[in-house]
Amino acid sequence: MEKFNRILRGYDPEEVNAYLDKVIAQVESMVAQLKQKNVRIVELESINQELQKRLEAHTKMEDTLNRAIIMAQKTSDQMKMSAVQESEMILEDAKNNANRIVNEALLRSEKVEYEASQLKRNINVFKRRLSDIIQSQLDMVDDIEKVDF
Repeated sequence: MEKFNRILRGYDPEEVNAYLDKVIAQVESMVAQLKQKNVRIVELESINQELQKRLEAHTKMEDTLNRAIIMAQKTSDQMKMSAVQESEMILEDAKNNANRIVNEALLRSEKVEYEASQLKRNINVFKRRLSDIIQSQLDMVDDIEKVDF
């Protein structure tokens, strides 16, 4: 604190006025600094509000992207499951078709075998009959030779 010199009737007015001018200058400087700080605070609040808006927008985008990723994952899982089921159905159909084809081939093979055995029997019967006919013709020829003319 400042000490003033005493003169007749109190303190020296020049010293008091000089001190008051000094105090006024300091108060004005402090007010100017406060104004600058207030302006900076307002600027920072404005920047903060803008950043908050951007943060909200990015948060919304992130939420949307997360939902989209989850939906894509669910869709992918459903497609995989559907593909597995379809492949199982195709394999089952292929197995059934293969079994049917094998069974049909076996039946045809048995039929061909049966027909071949029938054909062999018929050939044997034909040979026997032909042999009998030839033998009977030979017997007739022999009989004709025995007859005297």
